[in-house]
Parts: sequence; structure tokens; C-alpha cells
Amino acid sequence: MPTNIEELTEILAPYNQTHVLRYWNELDADARESLAAQVRAIDLDELERLIKGEDEQIDFAEMAKGATLPLAVSADGTGVDWSPEAARKRGEEALRAGEIAAILVAGGQGTRLGFDSPKGMFPVGPLSGRTLFQIFADRLLATQRRYGVAIPWYIMTSEATDADTRAYFESNDNLGLAADQVIIFKQGTMPAVDAESGKLLLASKDSLALSPDGHGGTLRALDRNGCLERMKANGHKHLFYFQVDNPLVTLCDPEFIGHHLLSGSEMTSQVIRKRYPKEKVGNVVQVDGRTHVIEYSDLPDEAAEMTDETGGLKLWAGSIAVHLFDVAFLDRERNNATSLPFHRANKKVPYLAESGELVEPETPNATKFETFIFDLLPSAEQTIIYEVDPAKAFAPVKNADGAETDTPLLAKQAIADLHRGWIEQAGGKVAPGVKVEINAKYALDAGELAAKLPENFGVDADQYFDA
Repeated sequence: MPTNIEELTEILAPYNQTHVLRYWNELDADARESLAAQVRAIDLDELERLIKGEDEQIDFAEMAKGATLPLAVSADGTGVDWSPEAARKRGEEALRAGEIAAILVAGGQGTRLGFDSPKGMFPVGPLSGRTLFQIFADRLLATQRRYGVAIPWYIMTSEATDADTRAYFESNDNLGLAADQVIIFKQGTMPAVDAESGKLLLASKDSLALSPDGHGGTLRALDRNGCLERMKANGHKHLFYFQVDNPLVTLCDPEFIGHHLLSGSEMTSQVIRKRYPKEKVGNVVQVDGRTHVIEYSDLPDEAAEMTDETGGLKLWAGSIAVHLFDVAFLDRERNNATSLPFHRANKKVPYLAESGELVEPETPNATKFETFIFDLLPSAEQTIIYEVDPAKAFAPVKNADGAETDTPLLAKQAIADLHRGWIEQAGGKVAPGVKVEINAKYALDAGELAAKLPENFGVDADQYFDA
């Protein structure tokens, strides 16, 4: 039965949001159903609490006063009672036993790159031009081959990237992976509200102004789409989480997995050592026995500049958005209303005025609400952080070439530099100025490459090592 305006008015009126129906009489049946579906999808009780600020607000300055470093494995392997070799062995056991699944958060468009498609489709291979999606798929295929197991790949899209991502994988034969191994699902959305009045904004006559609910929406989306149940049914006990903009991520790294397992951690995070106190990364800290992330903008200068007995930064661990979760932990937290609090952001959001004209604001006019996946850390009974070398594991692609940091040019150079290092570790030589790129299906790491290269191997011109 078609939706009627009375039904929607009854839903919206208690919250004083009926204005979103002002164009109802101008809409055809399909447009009405689309708008009705958006209204029904909103938890209006939750939204009202957020608008009124009735949710718990965290005093980050107060939190930072007592912050220390959580249990951490440094890049040299120190900080724990077991060796990197023991961790690798334990991680490899979990991989061979089929206990690992992977999830890629791929909701971002390449807008800041000047790229009008999902960011995962951006070409970043320095010589091959392979896309981010291809680089990750090749790494997953190589890992599967090494450990003799199929690793399911969950890919979370957004409203903006879902259709294009599905079409990309379909037209490219799932990048070599089995069709039932690639599980694409869409994250949820949250409506934007007027910053002054708290009223819902309309993007058009038949649509609210919606935006993705943040990478913290991963848990809600996994639950809503049956992914957690699927993992449990298939014996996948641990979920490797990474984001689409980092081509250097060591996908399903056995050493990382091993530290997680040997420590009894429920959520483990990769970090880099901050270069200076206010570097723009989330700060992983421990407060009252619980692990938290404090964003750089929320960390007071005096806390950021604290030093340890060696003169180094006391709070040195910067998050790079690579995590490992116990699936049982995610299953426990999916019904916990407080484990993923909403954060507010003041943004410029185009909206439809009462006159029916689209307004493009010049200053922030709206509040957006989003959740962050790292906010699960304090809910974990045990955590550990794992330091990685950014030259080997972190080269995000965020900004267009010409910016100072996080550009495609810098990421391509980082890939080429890493692979040059592999060849040199294997006893080979690469001429100055020459670029190399190694497909993971050819060699997953320096050790595998060494077994393939002849003695006194040299590269005198740009070379791509394909599978």
C-alpha cells in the first residue's frame, strides 16, 4: 500500500520535523516512496538526543592529563615477552586454519584527487597503473596461495560508491577472486541538520541531505547485512580492517595477527611513531586501563609535548586506521549503544530553501554526525598496539599532486622505494633513478623475491615484475 502523508506526519510531528514533507504534493509515487524510506530509516529518538546534546560528551583535555601508552610492540619487536618470529608463526597458524577475514572500507570518492570515481578505482601502481582495488586483490590472492586458504573480502561502500564499485568488480571478474569471496555491502547514512535550529535539511524535494555515518558505521553495517553471522558460521574468528587509501598496507600480515593472538587482544591497532608532537594523526593512549584515540586537534599541547625518560615523545603512537578485531568482540559490541558515540562536524551542506531554490552556503551551516571505528578500543577488555615503519606500511593517497603530503606521486614513490629495497635485500642492484614495481602475485615480500632472482641480478631500466 502506498505511503500516505498522514503516516509520515505521525512519525515526524513529535520531533517537529514535518517540514521535510512540504513538497509532498509535487512528488510522483516513486519520489514519495524514496522520501518515505529515508524518513523511516532515521532513528529520530537518537537524532533528537544528538541535536539536544544529551549524548555523553568527552573531555579530551581532562582525559589527556592521565594518558599513558597502551601495551605496545615497537618496530624492533620489543615491548612484549615473545619474539617477532613467535608472533609470525602464530599468525601463520591462524591464516592456515582459515580463521582470518578481511574488510576494506571503501566509501570514499576521489574528489580531493580530482578523480570522479570511487577512490578504490584510482590508479596508483607506479609503473603498472594498477588501481588501489587491484593492488589489494593481488595481495590477497598471493596471501591465499601462500597459506592455502580462501580469505573472504568484505568491502564496505557508501551510497556514493556502491554502484560503481559493484560494476567495477563485475566487469573485472572480481579481480581474480572467487565470486562468493567478495562480499560488497553498503554503510548507513545519517541526516544533516541545520546547525542553529536542528531541523532536517532537504537536498532536493524528494530527498533528505544524507551523508555516510562514518567508518564507525562498519559495525552497524556488518550486523545489518548479515556479515557477522556469515563470519561466525564460516569459522572466521578475526577480522583484518583497513581503509582504501593506503596502498602499502600489509594485508593480513601474519606477524601483526600473531601479536594480536599472543597478547589475548580483542582489538589491535597498527601505529606509526609520530615525528613531532602535533602531527595530524589520532593519538593512541591508555587512560584508566582502557585504550582510546584522541584526535590531534583534541590533544592539548602540554600532553602532546610530554617526553619519556629517553627524551622521546611519551604519547608517540599515531593511528593509521589498520586494525584487527576478534569477531566475538564485534558480535558482543553490536548491540552496545554507547561503544560507538557520534561525533559532530560543522560542514557546508547545500540545502533546499522554503522557496524551493537550492542554496550553496559559503560558510558551515549544518551539523553532520558520524562515528569512528577506533572508538571501539575502550570497550575491549585487552588491546595491544603494533608499530610499523611508515616507509613500509603507510603511504595514504588523500590529496591531489602538488599538496605537501599524502599525494599519488608520493605514494607511487613509496611503492617503488619499498620494492627497490626488496631487490637490494635479495642481493640485487637497481640503477639510480630507476623505478621498480613488484606485483604481490610475483613476490609477496623480500624473502619470496630473493628465491626468484638470480645471483648478481641488476635492473638498469624501469621494470614491472608481473605475476
